[in-house]
Amino acid sequence: MASWNSAPLHVSYEVLGWFAFACWSISFYPQVILNFRRKSVVGLNFDFIVLNLTKHTSYLIYNASLYFSSAIQKQYKNKYGQKEMIPVAANDVAFSAHAVLLTAISLFQIAIYEHGGQRISKIALGILVVAWSIAAVCFFVSLHNHHWLWLLSIFSGIQVCMTIIKYIPQAVMNFRRKSTEGWSIGNILLDLSGGITNYLQMVMQSVDQGSWVNFYGNIGKLLLSLVSVFFDILFICQHYLLYPSKRRRSETNLEHDNVKPSDRPSSENV
Repeated sequence: MASWNSAPLHVSYEVLGWFAFACWSISFYPQVILNFRRKSVVGLNFDFIVLNLTKHTSYLIYNASLYFSSAIQKQYKNKYGQKEMIPVAANDVAFSAHAVLLTAISLFQIAIYEHGGQRISKIALGILVVAWSIAAVCFFVSLHNHHWLWLLSIFSGIQVCMTIIKYIPQAVMNFRRKSTEGWSIGNILLDLSGGITNYLQMVMQSVDQGSWVNFYGNIGKLLLSLVSVFFDILFICQHYLLYPSKRRRSETNLEHDNVKPSDRPSSENV
């Protein structure tokens, strides 16, 4: 079994992994809390949530299967080399499970809170049908020939596609509204930190092993980090550079509405 050559690199790998887990896991809470406080999901794109749920479910299937299944691990080593380390860590599995749970909670909030008449688009529903239909067909193919690693590559591909697609509806909504109100920037800042740290974790393993198989052997994790970082930077630009005046007016109006009549200047009470 492959082992670490450098104790400091191993420690750094574990620290970075769990830091990424913390950032990514905590990143779900600002949006959930914002929805709860406002009792509204106006400003949150529904397509983003349902696509995100499929993405994280696919990622959980990939991580949990490769981490716990000895049969799949054997297929991985037969393909990439017996000395290669499995590119999935415990923090990857923990993050995936937590992400599915929190995304499901956001979906539940969509069902019970004010949504301003927004609905899940037919395009998003069509994408979900296609993705899960492909997964179902590939599952039955793998059931026959036991090519489980190949099946996991399909789920990895699905999660990469969902990662690329899921951000687009929210970015377009922000552009059309010329506002990021209702969309938590805390989520994005934490997601950016997790994406960068996740990439650094992969670098640590590759440096220790003197091999870059860790990258192309787990292309889903690599693309997850790169795509997330790209869109996080886009959202940060929208929030702080492109639409700051709209955001500040919204916050000012909210504070004004929360002021009691007795606290306002007497001229306003005349």
